[in-house]
Amino acid sequence: MREPLFHISKRTEIDLWKAWLIRVVAIALALVLCAIVTFALTGLNPIKVFATLIDGALGTARRRWSLLQGTAILLCISLAVTPAFKMRFWNTGAEGQVLAGAMATATCMLFIGDKVPAPVLFLIMIVSAVLCGAVWGLIPALFKAKWNTNETLFTLMMNYIAIQIINYFVYQWAVPKGSGQIGIINGTTKAGWLPAVFGQNYLANILIVAAITIFVFIYLKFSKHGYEIAVVGESENTARYIGINVKKVIIRTMLLSGAICGICGFLIVSGTDHTVTRDSAGGQGFTAIMVSWLAKFDPIMMIFASMLIIFLQKGAIEISTQFGLNQSFSEILTGIIIFFIIGCEFFINYRININKNRKEAKA
Repeated sequence: MREPLFHISKRTEIDLWKAWLIRVVAIALALVLCAIVTFALTGLNPIKVFATLIDGALGTARRRWSLLQGTAILLCISLAVTPAFKMRFWNTGAEGQVLAGAMATATCMLFIGDKVPAPVLFLIMIVSAVLCGAVWGLIPALFKAKWNTNETLFTLMMNYIAIQIINYFVYQWAVPKGSGQIGIINGTTKAGWLPAVFGQNYLANILIVAAITIFVFIYLKFSKHGYEIAVVGESENTARYIGINVKKVIIRTMLLSGAICGICGFLIVSGTDHTVTRDSAGGQGFTAIMVSWLAKFDPIMMIFASMLIIFLQKGAIEISTQFGLNQSFSEILTGIIIFFIIGCEFFINYRININKNRKEAKA
């Protein structure tokens, strides 16, 4: 038998500058491949395409604020799933938990928006969104803690239940009846709309998510709860041995994840869309999983990962618009770049060792 030419071993550590060099090289290679694909499929100048991508995300003040707003929403959902992921509880139900918070917010705006003072309305909206998101996260946590169910499938299925609940009530509350759309809620009075801060409509969302980012960072890094989450994630048996109540940690952590998702639902309805549909979360509950993993569960790094993803999405849309291309083409370019970014993590975490002394070995 011949020994293999190379073998793979896990790195114990890597210098920070080397890790970032690998990421920069990966992005550069991704851009080269995107340029080749662009020229081969469309005949367009790749440089013009990349310039349009940048312009689509940063070309105007409105686009820059839209970039920050999109980053804030994606970051908020990523922060929500991170405590559960760090505990090795695979919460794929952020989409449903966000929709639960969005539904609660929209209900408050519809039925009591013009009946209570604004401060009371916002308090009721936030509390309702947090409670609904937390309950939607609590249900799979209870089943996991008591009967050790598969949390990945359970939370995933909860998404579809949330979507169908919203479909039902959107149809019931549609304006006009039977249209299948609620439309803008309280468009004339703007009751329940987050106010503009310093003249910027999205700044309130951004500031709230910034506060959540700081909270999650401190919670995971410096609190007793954060320590217990890390221990449970490393080994449940070790956690039990040192006296940690694993079931309690699972339930508490999912309550927190669901609550933050509920806040995100509140921000989407009250601060951005001013309505609710089955697509209010926009699939970002799943994108947030990638952001959390890319950032290695570090809330600060999630800021940059979220901004990169939204930057690519906004730029890709502009490419489709300017060059009259099918949106699928812009998604191909985005997918190539994201694939290289994710793939480079392999070379950061693992080392490829060349076997210089290959020898023949008898079976």
